[in-house]
Amino acid sequence: MVLDLLQERGLSSVDGRFGEATECRFPLLDFLKPLPVEWMCMVYVAMLCGAFGILFGCFYRLSCLVFVTGYWYIFLLDKTAWNNHSYLYGLVGTQLLFMDANRYWSLDGLRRPHIRNAQVPLWNYTLLRTQIFLVYFLAGLKKIDRDWITGHSMSFLSGHWVFDPFRFVLTDDQIDLIIVHLGGLTLDLTMGYLLFFDATRPYAFFFGGSFHLMNSQIFSIGMFPWTMLATMPLFCYVDWPRKLFCKFPNCFQKVLPLDTPIQSSEHCLYSKEQVKPERKTKGDSDSSVPVTHSKVSLHSRAQGYHKVAAMGMVVYILSQLFLPYSHFLTRGYNNWTNGLYGYSWDMMVHSWSTQHLRITYVSKDTGDQGYLNPEAFTVDKRWASHSDMVLQHAKCISERLVTYNLTNVALYFDIWKSLNNRFQQRMFDPRVDILTAEWHPFKPTPWLLPLLTGLSDWRAKLKEIEHELFNSTNHTDIVFVADFPGLYLENFVQEDFKNTSITVLKGSVMVEVDGKKNVTLKEGEKMQLPPGEFHNVHTISDVPSCYMYLFVNTSQEEWSQHFDELREKLDKENKTLDNYIAELEAANSTDEYTLQRYKDAAQYSKDSQSDRNQTTWQLFEKNTKAFWAKKFDKLRMSFILIRAAVQSIITGRPMNSIVDDALAAIIEDSKEDTV
Repeated sequence: MVLDLLQERGLSSVDGRFGEATECRFPLLDFLKPLPVEWMCMVYVAMLCGAFGILFGCFYRLSCLVFVTGYWYIFLLDKTAWNNHSYLYGLVGTQLLFMDANRYWSLDGLRRPHIRNAQVPLWNYTLLRTQIFLVYFLAGLKKIDRDWITGHSMSFLSGHWVFDPFRFVLTDDQIDLIIVHLGGLTLDLTMGYLLFFDATRPYAFFFGGSFHLMNSQIFSIGMFPWTMLATMPLFCYVDWPRKLFCKFPNCFQKVLPLDTPIQSSEHCLYSKEQVKPERKTKGDSDSSVPVTHSKVSLHSRAQGYHKVAAMGMVVYILSQLFLPYSHFLTRGYNNWTNGLYGYSWDMMVHSWSTQHLRITYVSKDTGDQGYLNPEAFTVDKRWASHSDMVLQHAKCISERLVTYNLTNVALYFDIWKSLNNRFQQRMFDPRVDILTAEWHPFKPTPWLLPLLTGLSDWRAKLKEIEHELFNSTNHTDIVFVADFPGLYLENFVQEDFKNTSITVLKGSVMVEVDGKKNVTLKEGEKMQLPPGEFHNVHTISDVPSCYMYLFVNTSQEEWSQHFDELREKLDKENKTLDNYIAELEAANSTDEYTLQRYKDAAQYSKDSQSDRNQTTWQLFEKNTKAFWAKKFDKLRMSFILIRAAVQSIITGRPMNSIVDDALAAIIEDSKEDTV
């Protein structure tokens, strides 16, 4: 929790996340608003104190309450930051609030001797184990999906170095399908069961540990792999820490938990013989009977606490079973996928790519039309995949446009996306004014366009076309597009792409070039598109049209050819690229842009050669240093922001100016150290 606050929760970037007042927000509930940035920083400080309190078992309940309150507040403030493991952290934090996790090796145990080494109710372990089991098992059930089983959800992962051992026996495509997809499905479905049984637990530790360690290297998902590694011992016998610490040398005993007798707890239930041990007859013995503390009342029958705890656990588990499949109720949040990503455990099942995003405003008073930069009021593009956030963004934009004297406008969103390597297609109807569009959390969104699942079988053919083109040249880009009848795509070909064509794969289209020329294309036909001009592609067939753009960057292609010829010439003359650059600078005969391209190429060549000459250990050492340097920068930035927030609250000086001064001082110090 402590490390997660500095990283994925965003303490080290709180000024960028909440410091811009004009930025559009996407809370779950519209009335939720962020505090001023310096007070948001204080929320993080409170959470940090709560996390440390949980870690050390100090004022445990209060620490849990402080942490959980701040965590859910920040979580609900921004739907664009939702993911499954962030949701999991909030759930576990909430569970800890009601558990007795401060009974062993805690500061509270020093303050309150009657809870030191006290027994913990079994439902505490049961609930945590059930939660982790559901994370694995439900993630496996969600992967029983055609896209996942056929290997389209997480393609191209096989290029990562963690899969190098598999390359001795498998191709990259086989690694993507067998190891990533089918292996991931099998592990998720079986991991919970393997952890549960003693005989299979070692296998779970091996395969689960390998899985999470690989994920930590492949994905940027914060502390999640390490969190899941840390939860695996929960499935072991509850006394494993005590047995482990007993094997430590005596010199460590001062810092290890006290090896005192286990105390009974009023939160547990005991047999009548344990509650009243004096009734035991002479000669009876039971080494499992706990030592009863004088201040603790033992119970053999369920009291109010036990009934509430049992009822709460049952309700909680039922809710966790229901929520991942509750999308039939919250239909307004359903799009091409079900619900908001974050509480369904459909981890990695859906991969998105955004090709085109255009926001058009039209003044209802004058009819004037204009286009907005999609990043004008938010840099995150995740909102574009969810109708509820599109509506929130439209309302926010309309409020921001008032400052530009645009008060009565209509907003139209043209968003093109691809789901799991399908065709790029429109997600929402571009003819609908989003500001006046109908949306309800429990009703389907009428302006959502359907995913063209009938074209899913094209993906194998599209992949084959891509491989053929990319193997022939490094300067080609290809985009596969599908569009609905009656709609058109407006596009622009840049000057550098002098060899650009459009080929129809299915249906019929009419290509309108800059309003001057109309060309009808049918299946299998193609045409060249002029660079530096707009064109519109109208779908005129009764069925959705499919076509592909082939872009060839002729400028880059010519540069690469020239550079290859130059390298051959320099090799024959026994000259280096640095010598050639020095001659150009001395002659002052080359423009700055071309000269910089030569310098960039020379630096890239040096870096590549340096990496090739390094041993495996040197590369590991280099990456390790970079890793810890990044962590140190986050930690240092967190302290800078905390200090700036406190100073801003006390003095009234803007926090951003304090942060700028602190960063400027660090840069100046680094220059002096370099000198």
